[in-house]
Amino acid sequence: MADSARNGAESDPSPSVGSVLARALRGNVRQYGMLVALALIVLLFQIWTDGILLQPLNITNLIQQNGYILILAIGMMIVIIAGHIDLSVGSLAAFVGAAAAVMMVEHHMPWPVAMLVALVIGALAGAWQGFWIAYLGIPSFIVTLAGMLLFRGGTQILLQGQSVAPFPKGFQSISSGFLPEVGPHTDYHNLTLLLGLAVLVVAVLQELRGRRQTASYGLEVLPLGLFLAKLAVITAAVVVFTLLLASYHGVPIVLLILGALLVGFGYLMRNSIIGRHTYAIGGNEAAAKLSGVKSKRVVFLAFTNMGVLAALAGLVFAARLNAGTPQAGINFELEAIAAAFIGGASASGGVGTVLGAIIGGLVLGVLNNGMSLVGVGTDYQQVIKGLVLLAAVGFDVYNKRRAGS
Repeated sequence: MADSARNGAESDPSPSVGSVLARALRGNVRQYGMLVALALIVLLFQIWTDGILLQPLNITNLIQQNGYILILAIGMMIVIIAGHIDLSVGSLAAFVGAAAAVMMVEHHMPWPVAMLVALVIGALAGAWQGFWIAYLGIPSFIVTLAGMLLFRGGTQILLQGQSVAPFPKGFQSISSGFLPEVGPHTDYHNLTLLLGLAVLVVAVLQELRGRRQTASYGLEVLPLGLFLAKLAVITAAVVVFTLLLASYHGVPIVLLILGALLVGFGYLMRNSIIGRHTYAIGGNEAAAKLSGVKSKRVVFLAFTNMGVLAALAGLVFAARLNAGTPQAGINFELEAIAAAFIGGASASGGVGTVLGAIIGGLVLGVLNNGMSLVGVGTDYQQVIKGLVLLAAVGFDVYNKRRAGS
């Protein structure tokens, strides 16, 4: 019996490529699924629009048009991971944009100072809501619903029902500006090429480092062939995206802002103590408290951070419009929530990534842009986006039930 067991163990084949790939896909089903969905949507509209979708000008417009939603989606993803929701972000973005407009246009405050004051206003607003939610135990739905009404009314009061404009050129550049031209004149934007090369090197080194760490822990890694294929896909994506941007005006400033937020908050949620505590609270708050997690402080900081990001999104949107308007921010919270759920957030909390929020926002952005290019009416666009959101959440519920069974 022992000999046969030993012989059977010795004759067991090593894990096949298919089984390793299947386990990797199951472990990241939502993120990989949304990446595949995004690629298919891009391909569909690229064909449907006769190649207009991936024109350099349209790619730049896509980034600038959706930058503020992607900023909001990052903060919303963190709030949802903590097991909460924020309905006030659109109104807060409008309020901060209005406050910045009044400071710059009516009181002639230098735009960098106005931006700093606006971000502090956002932080205070987020902290105020976080206090009611974290320390007084009022549900976030109620507190942020009240905040939505309060900040919307405050916007109307600040602007007195009228738009305030124009803004200084420096402030406008945070939404519509680009990296400057440097070096000799070529057919491409030189600084963008250098930045793309740096991003590619960092991405490849990060993949190699992650593979070595995984192997050092004795965990299963992708077979070498699949890993090289993954590196090839990453390289192709970075090169194509870099050349598209470099063939127009280069990297938009708002893309640099998004890149810094993605790297910073991605690292924070993956590697920091407060990031792990946020996941723990969203997954099981009672167990997290028993483990010594200071849940109230974490929730308070999550909403304070959301306030800062809402303020930043409001500034980017105001800079794009070159005006503070009473109608700014309408439905921004719905777009941000939809981006987070499409990007892999769970309605029950404890699940999601910052990269997933960006992917979800891009899915919505490409849908909006592509449907506009082919002449789909706004009424049908709303229907399609609603069905996409429902499908994403339904997919999450289905995976949970299958895992439970």
